[in-house]
Amino acid sequence: MTESNSRRNFIRNSAILAGISPFVNFAEATTKPKVVKAKRVIQIFLPGGMSAQESFDPKPYNPYEYRGPYGTVKTSIPGIHFSENMKHTAKIADKITVIRSMTHGEAAHERGTHNMFTGYRPSPAIQFPSIGAIVANQMGPRENMPPYICIPNRPNEFAGTGYLSSMYSAFSLGADPSRKGFKVKDLKVPKGISMERFEQRKKILSLVDSDFKKENQADAIKAMDSFYEKAFSLIDSQKAQAAFDIDKEEKKVKDRYGRHQAGQRFLMARRLVEAGARYVTVTAGGWDHHRNIRGEIKKQLTPLDQALAALISDLDERGMLDETLVTLTTEFGRTPKINKDGGRDHYPKVFSIMMAGGGTKRGYVHGMSDTTSTAVEEAPVHTEDLARTVYTLMGINPDTRLMAPGARPIPLVKDGEVIEDVLA
Repeated sequence: MTESNSRRNFIRNSAILAGISPFVNFAEATTKPKVVKAKRVIQIFLPGGMSAQESFDPKPYNPYEYRGPYGTVKTSIPGIHFSENMKHTAKIADKITVIRSMTHGEAAHERGTHNMFTGYRPSPAIQFPSIGAIVANQMGPRENMPPYICIPNRPNEFAGTGYLSSMYSAFSLGADPSRKGFKVKDLKVPKGISMERFEQRKKILSLVDSDFKKENQADAIKAMDSFYEKAFSLIDSQKAQAAFDIDKEEKKVKDRYGRHQAGQRFLMARRLVEAGARYVTVTAGGWDHHRNIRGEIKKQLTPLDQALAALISDLDERGMLDETLVTLTTEFGRTPKINKDGGRDHYPKVFSIMMAGGGTKRGYVHGMSDTTSTAVEEAPVHTEDLARTVYTLMGINPDTRLMAPGARPIPLVKDGEVIEDVLA
């Protein structure tokens, strides 16, 4: 037996003796996490790959083929400009951190998405869990709210649980808050069933389930049990139900966020973290602009700009921003030059993301791309750095190890460093 296999067997057997499943929630911490700054996270994900040149990192002095079709707007950070289509976000730039030096090596959609959701490069040997699933695993529910929620649905397979139990899956709304007649699935007692009858069914299920679990300890059984518990908690909790009812918001608040996809999804995210959800992933728009970036980026960015500025300002006015980490991420960036079809192609070497609140600086721009947005010129940030920073701000030790199939302890983040300069 090799030394590696011997060590794995020792860890696995020790876990079993301790009454811990070697496949679920085995943690091995090597360092102490810092003080918790972020009690909740809203992750805004822009699928397809948003262009930094047409958003957070314009290059106004370059020739058109590099500069692109749009001008710039001054921000509330002295000397910093955004794209002219980000006039609302520009006004609240003094509340956010922009990272202009994000980088990784994956130019394919699936692989870039995997990087940004997990902090790991894809591996043929193992499926890594998303940051949201890790948060659910490490922190659990609060205030009868699911710990990890996706709006409107789980955006991709990499937002899933990976090698963790499916009991840490996200609760998906199953519908778009911006649609007329929006209702969240699985929140109400089935039609024709009274609450008294519902409670009786719960008791019967509990009795049957208790005997069944004595004989069955498989992951699927535990996951289903967890599913029922979450569903019952939501149905039983008036506060939780109210959080999902976006119609309870005043009309002027809905108008402030915008009566469009981004606006109502962001507003829903604020409601859910306010009610107790720990990690909410919001998907907004489509940003794979290989053609006609002039028309397509304006169509996507105009509503996003309104919704983003409203979310940050609203959280701040409610006294929530300092304890709510908001991240705006995407798959990768776009090529330095406009292509023959008037668009930009996939480009992971340098792109921009945003962070706000939750222990990050206000009015700060981190890193720099070079003059043509071809490479990082200063302070590169890698996906593992970002993941490590998010975990640290939430008080989760990024060096914690979870047990994967094959009795392999795997750290939440391998390598990388906390982005110290973005911390408040």
